[in-house]
Amino acid sequence: MVDWDLAVRLGSKVAGDGPIVSRDEAQHAVEELRADAAKATEFVRDFTGLDAPRDTAPVLVVDRRGWIQANADTFAHVISPVVDRITAKRAPGLLSQALGSKVSAAEVGGLLGFMSSKILGQFDPFYEPSGRLLLVAPNAVHVERELGLDPTDFRLWVCLHEETHRVQFTASPWMREHLFTQIEGLTEAMDPSSLFDNGLQRITEALKGDGSIVDAFAKPEQKEIIDRVTGMMSLLEGHADVVMDDVGPGVIPTVATIRKAFNKRRQGIGVLDRLLRRLLGLEAKMAQYRDGAKFVRHVIDRVGMDEFNAVFAGAENLPTKAEIVEPDAWVGRVLG
Repeated sequence: MVDWDLAVRLGSKVAGDGPIVSRDEAQHAVEELRADAAKATEFVRDFTGLDAPRDTAPVLVVDRRGWIQANADTFAHVISPVVDRITAKRAPGLLSQALGSKVSAAEVGGLLGFMSSKILGQFDPFYEPSGRLLLVAPNAVHVERELGLDPTDFRLWVCLHEETHRVQFTASPWMREHLFTQIEGLTEAMDPSSLFDNGLQRITEALKGDGSIVDAFAKPEQKEIIDRVTGMMSLLEGHADVVMDDVGPGVIPTVATIRKAFNKRRQGIGVLDRLLRRLLGLEAKMAQYRDGAKFVRHVIDRVGMDEFNAVFAGAENLPTKAEIVEPDAWVGRVLG
């Protein structure tokens, strides 16, 4: 259903190479990001109290094409059950299947190409056996230049956030299986025909409203799963933001300047960029950072870090989407 090699090639063309740097500059950026990820592990552990085993999830510093390839591999793994169901139901002929895979490759490639120019880092929990951390070097260089930030400070700041995600998943290995179970639930609840019926109308409705493409095609049972995943991801993103900002002042002299500039950048640039962010659900992603950080700070201020860490004890302790904005409800349910 998707020509993944073509998707990677097309996505790489959309993404471009990023900023122009010398060989020495590129090598220095890669080495500094890799070293900062290692340093960040200790900072995250000392601040959060979460102890993640070493060498369980590799750190890879990649370019935009490398990020696209990694995510294409993940997509192929995660959505293969959906592809199998669609193929079994429609049983397309060889010609239509070949044409369809090219069209799908163009769509996926365009999405990955757009995203690859925005992402600074990402923890990929689906990489076997324990996930992997991806840091996108050209994007870090682009942002620090664009915002006039100190490169050394900015790179460590980025690594604090992303390394927190690596620690979250490796210190609580059950989270990886739990997230994958939720994704499987989404695919099992998916009606393949819904991907083809009134698709243009649904996307148009998403354009006019506040929803994303995911919202446009989700059925009620899928939205329940999406709400659970939203609660989990809001926690993880907010927790990482709290770590990077609270650890930052002690090790990153310009952290206040970085946060102010980065918050402005998160709002998006231009009408087209804002539109794409909304359609792809990135506006909701921004809300996850904001609401999740408020949840984490409120709970830590009320009960302390040790009690807060109960959130990582098991799936039953994860906050719901509703509890993210009502943290006292989570405290009452989980901590009593």
